[in-house]
Formats: sequence, structure tokens, C-alpha cells
Amino acid sequence: MLESLIAFIGAAMLIAMVPGPSTVVIMRSSVRSGRRAGLAAVLGNETGVLLWGVAAALGLAALLAASRLAYDVLRIAGAVVLVYLGARALWQARRGAPAASDGESAGAEASGSWRCYRLGLVTNAANPKAGVFAVSFLPQFVPEGWPVTAVLLGFAALWALIDLIWYSVIVWAVHAARRVFDRPEVRRRLEQVSGGVLVALGVRLAAESR
Repeated sequence: MLESLIAFIGAAMLIAMVPGPSTVVIMRSSVRSGRRAGLAAVLGNETGVLLWGVAAALGLAALLAASRLAYDVLRIAGAVVLVYLGARALWQARRGAPAASDGESAGAEASGSWRCYRLGLVTNAANPKAGVFAVSFLPQFVPEGWPVTAVLLGFAALWALIDLIWYSVIVWAVHAARRVFDRPEVRRRLEQVSGGVLVALGVRLAAESR
């Protein structure tokens, strides 16, 4: 079990470091709305990771991997979400998004955090590749003779924890460089880049075949 655990941790760390839609959404939330919003997006993303992990443990993700129709429906839905987020970022960049104010009310801050949490959750949950990945990635680390469902649930929780640590480091790094990101021109360029990346990822997801 120890060997499987070490191998899983190493693989999960490498996977977490690969940039993807979640990375873009978390960084954008941190730049636009601050550290709390960035961490809320991280928590939303990890909720999605846990959901996919539980689905894999219960065998639900295997249905997604086996059903072309279910996969395609979720794939198109995920692509629409990414393109929408990207187009919105590009539109806000064109309008000139205002810098976040330190004097924001607690109510507005809480509302922004909840919105970022939903963004993180939807971005992860609407990605069918995450489900297929969960059902193909997690089971290979289950040691022979161990209870599969219990071990998969444990690995899912550990996967989410590793993701949480990595993305929290990203949020911290963005916050540390906040003086740079608060410059209007830098913020506008970041909106353009993040919007373009999200649109490109959405189009790619919509166009790809299994």
C-alpha cells in the first residue's frame, strides 16, 4: 500500500501542475477579486474533483466513459461554459475592468467569493475528460486485495488535497504580485489572455473526438 500511495502522490502532483481551464479560472478570479475569491474558486474546483472521484468510486464515471452520448452531451456543455467565460473576459477587457477596491463591503465580497466558487465547480464538473481521467487514473493505484471503493474514495480525497495545496500556492503567488496585477493595463492584458485561452480551450473541447 505504501508504494501505491507514494506513486499516487507523485502522479497527482504532476497532474495538478499541468495548466488547464481550472488554472486559468483560478488565476483570473485571484487577479480580479483578490485572494479570498481565488481561494473560493480553488474550493469549487476541488469540490468538482471530489465529485468525480466519488463518481469513479461508485462506478458512475465508468458510464460516462462507456456512453458516447453522455460524454458528448457533457463535452458540449463544458465547451459552452468555457467559451462563455472566455467571451465574458474578453468583453470585460474591452470595457476596461476596474481594479478591486480594498473598501469593498463584506456582502459584496461574500457574493464575489460564492460566484468564484461556482465558477471553479462548474469549470471542473463540466469537463468530461476529468470524469474519464478519474475512472482510468484512480483504479490503477488500488493495491490488490484492498477494498476498491474505500481506497478510491481515499485517493479522491487525497487528489483533491494535493490540488488544493498547489492551487493555493498559485493564489498566494498572484496575491504577492498584486501591485503588478492591479495596474489597469496589466489587468486588461490578463483579461485578454485568459479570455482567449478559455475560448480556445472551449473550441478545442467542442471539436475533439474521443
